[in-house]
Amino acid sequence: MKASDLFVECLEEEGIEYIFGVPGEENADFMMSLEKSGQIKFILTRHEQGAAFMAEIYGRLTGQPAGCLGTLGPGATNLITGVADSNMDRAPMLVLTGQGASTRLHKESHQVMDVVAMFKPVTKWATTVLHPENIPEIIRKAVRLARTEKPGAVHIELPEDIAKLPVAGEPLSVQKFRRPVPADKIIDQAVEAISQAKRPVIIAGNGCIRKRASKQLRKLCEQTGIGVISTFMAKGAVDMDADYCLYTIGLGAKDYVACAVDSADLVITLGYDMVEYHPKLWNDGKNKKVLHIDFLPAEIDENYHPEVEVVGDLAHALWMINERVAENPDRFSFDLAQQHAVRRDMWEEISAHKDEQLVGTITPQKVLWDAREVMGAEDILLSDVGAHKMWIARQYQCHEPNTCLIPNGFCSMGFSLPGAIAASMVHPDKKILSISGDAGFLMNVQEMETAKRLGSKFVAMVWEDNAYGLIAWKQENEFGKHTELSFGNPNWLELASAFGWNGHYVKGGAELKTVLVQAFSEQGPSLVVVPIDYRENMKLSERLGEISCPI
Repeated sequence: MKASDLFVECLEEEGIEYIFGVPGEENADFMMSLEKSGQIKFILTRHEQGAAFMAEIYGRLTGQPAGCLGTLGPGATNLITGVADSNMDRAPMLVLTGQGASTRLHKESHQVMDVVAMFKPVTKWATTVLHPENIPEIIRKAVRLARTEKPGAVHIELPEDIAKLPVAGEPLSVQKFRRPVPADKIIDQAVEAISQAKRPVIIAGNGCIRKRASKQLRKLCEQTGIGVISTFMAKGAVDMDADYCLYTIGLGAKDYVACAVDSADLVITLGYDMVEYHPKLWNDGKNKKVLHIDFLPAEIDENYHPEVEVVGDLAHALWMINERVAENPDRFSFDLAQQHAVRRDMWEEISAHKDEQLVGTITPQKVLWDAREVMGAEDILLSDVGAHKMWIARQYQCHEPNTCLIPNGFCSMGFSLPGAIAASMVHPDKKILSISGDAGFLMNVQEMETAKRLGSKFVAMVWEDNAYGLIAWKQENEFGKHTELSFGNPNWLELASAFGWNGHYVKGGAELKTVLVQAFSEQGPSLVVVPIDYRENMKLSERLGEISCPI
């Protein structure tokens, strides 16, 4: 067989289901080999960035890597934003690129650049295939690294001349391993720290959305009553209806949820990545006692210096703590008054606009209340990046892990439309709702054709304000004014029709829920455009600036 055939066989052995991408001349042999696969399906996209976002969402929802593919040069550079997003948001991914013949890589040559060097800063590992005999080892290592906590992106480059070479080899079998678990002694220290606290609080991060970790976290809270504040990516780690759910933190400005952290004498961080919400924002005085529980040791930071670090499998660590709590529950008695007040005040915020019936622009709060009413507990919302993301993080709460997908490490616009295509492939039985600003939606608008071609079934909602709303909001907060950030938009209904989509333009709050229900009942993808009232942005900033923390 030739090297590209062996490459595909190794991917099959790893259980790879999908590769998303745009092929080129330099990976033609790979594509011919892939076409013969009875297991791996290639999804042709309209831009490599869209392919990377699709692979990212597949990884976030399944815990297994998919591939995203581009050729050398511009194909590879087009992939990199989505790859960086996946890596920083801890989603497993295989990045596959072609390359010119190895005989011309040492000199100036058409479209040739050092792709491996480019991907090294945004992946867990990046390498090139120099000898076809190494392919089984490279694939096995790449997939293992992509899956290993904390998961992320891995890049493999296959030069065009290497892909053609004959090779006698076979895939390495997949050998899985159990993650290391914490020692009993450190768990005892963690339990002791919790038992001595009077007002503990939990900050749940990205690591908590793993099913086993979420299950053990909920059990801990049911036994102790300790409240859980979720980062943007940890939404659904605990059920929004649970008394111990304190909703979401991460706006940057002080919100009601921060009152629970302010009053805490112990902050327990679980699966926490500081790229989401830096500890300077909640421990500026460097006086908080911190218990760090995660797959990896704590990042070194002057505002994050844990007294106790529990390092190992997160779910198993929580199970060990739960076993000790169950043995002597009377040790764990806490003052929960502040967290009850936080939950009360935040629920008033979340529900304040639910009965709004205005005609014309609609407030973000009303849109998200109605979206939550229409979406089931297991349905999936994907947020793009923009002002709407901040509102989704604050107002849209979840029952289950991985039912609200927000890019919050690398924070790339253009994420949600291609992501919704992948989500509808993974879960065709669920309602899938992507929410974008008008700026973010048009960044990957070409993937509307991909969605139509694949027969994807989801609703893409666009919040229309004809501007870069989040930048305007931040500039207004800092400078009292903003620069010129306005732009024009297409006729949305004509755009939907041109791509063969269903299309709806919402005229007011009274019809929003009806339109959403109709859109979800339609065959194929549907576009729902909402004229959004972003005057609420500065109203929220003013309100948050006046927050005090009474019980």
